[in-house]
Amino acid sequence: METKMYHCEQCPMRGKYDQNPKSLIGRFWRWHINFCPGWKEYFNSLGTDQQTELKIKYKLK
Repeated sequence: METKMYHCEQCPMRGKYDQNPKSLIGRFWRWHINFCPGWKEYFNSLGTDQQTELKIKYKLK
């Protein structure tokens, strides 16, 4: 079975958010992941520990 690679791990906008969450690009990225199907697929592909870390880091529900 082929492992799917997700761009979300190296997303430049995600990096901008990580550097400065209050920047325009950072805020746009955080808003964008609320409905992005690619992010949802990436997030759901992670284990529960990794999902929990991201929920805390990015203040997800």
